[in-house]
Amino acid sequence: MDALPAGLVADAPIFEARAFRLSPFEAALTARARHFGQRVLAPRAARWDREASFPIDNYRDMHAEGLLGICIPAEEGGLGADFRAYCLTAAELGRYCGATALTWNMHVCSTLWTGALTEDLEMDSSTRAEHRRRRRLHYDTILSQGKIFSQPFSEGGAAAAGAVAFGTTAERVEGGFRINGRKIFASLAGHADTYGILCTEMLPGEKASRKNTLYLGVPADAPGVSVTGEWDPLGMRGTVSRTLIFEDVFVAEDAALMPPGLYFQAAMRWPHMFLTLSPTYMGLAQAAYDFCVRYLRGEQPGTPPVQRRMYPTKQIAVAQMRVMLEQTKALWFQAITEAGPDPTREQMLRALAAQHTVMENAQAIASLAIRTCGGQAMLKSLPLERIFRDSRCGALMLPWTAELCIDRIGRDALYEKGETDQ
Repeated sequence: MDALPAGLVADAPIFEARAFRLSPFEAALTARARHFGQRVLAPRAARWDREASFPIDNYRDMHAEGLLGICIPAEEGGLGADFRAYCLTAAELGRYCGATALTWNMHVCSTLWTGALTEDLEMDSSTRAEHRRRRRLHYDTILSQGKIFSQPFSEGGAAAAGAVAFGTTAERVEGGFRINGRKIFASLAGHADTYGILCTEMLPGEKASRKNTLYLGVPADAPGVSVTGEWDPLGMRGTVSRTLIFEDVFVAEDAALMPPGLYFQAAMRWPHMFLTLSPTYMGLAQAAYDFCVRYLRGEQPGTPPVQRRMYPTKQIAVAQMRVMLEQTKALWFQAITEAGPDPTREQMLRALAAQHTVMENAQAIASLAIRTCGGQAMLKSLPLERIFRDSRCGALMLPWTAELCIDRIGRDALYEKGETDQ
């Protein structure tokens, strides 16, 4: 690994290997990501935020680092990270640039969902063999060329929350599919090479159904694909999440990232797949706490070396932040450790609670850090102001927004499956 810039002290891990019983692979991978984030991502983060521009330079460096293939199986040329190893690594990157970590998640999920996750799902042998053949086509472009995938979910309705079928549709035509529809808040819009589109296959004589969801890789340069709208949001500005339009877009059969019916099976049987937005915010929570401690100790770069740690009000605030941080880490780590097919009711409730806790506590810690550090913390020349704005976006992330998590936890805690009040 390249050395850190002179005068920069290496950050401690978010999850210390011995305390959390990480495997040697997890410990090495998270250390690699932490070093990369501190050395490469952190110095550039302000630029992407200021310009609301996509961090393409970061992606070129992540390709060279092997991180674009983190969840591609090792036997197919990737690093072979499983769900937990990926989440821990993503949290480390989120400390240094939230927008990069969040968009990277959209890319990685195209390999995690089609890789390790699908190995836990039911397929006959011929379907599995064809799936593995097709995914290798996509994996090869990532590994050899650094191609970037994205995963647009939202459409402005209830589909992204899993309540109804996606409005974006696919019809079978000779040699493949014809796609029509739109995706809003489509991260990486205009910058991904392939859009992993969740759409509803329209079957003759049948109504639109979630069971007929297809996961198709649409080349960004395919005729009929366009990007529209402006991008000037509160936070996560570097995600460049503009609107994608699909007008009679043709893709071949090999564009299928999953066989028909497999996405619906995954959503039902492997629901932790929707927890992968949370690592970015776990990292932001740690970053806000780290900034506050450095600032009060007079060690934050870009600020005078003035200590403010001796004031009881500052000490109490840091203690409150630490308690929230430790609570968040403990719950989240348990949830990502339990991730797998067919979770129990308790595991599902815990996953939803972990998602809600990370998203809300990241913002709470950042807010308390600004209040504790005082006026200088509001300056855009320092990272805390950006962390504060980025962290506010977590509660809005579909399909498990903070509101939807609370709704599902309350309902599922009080009702057994299929139970009603009648």
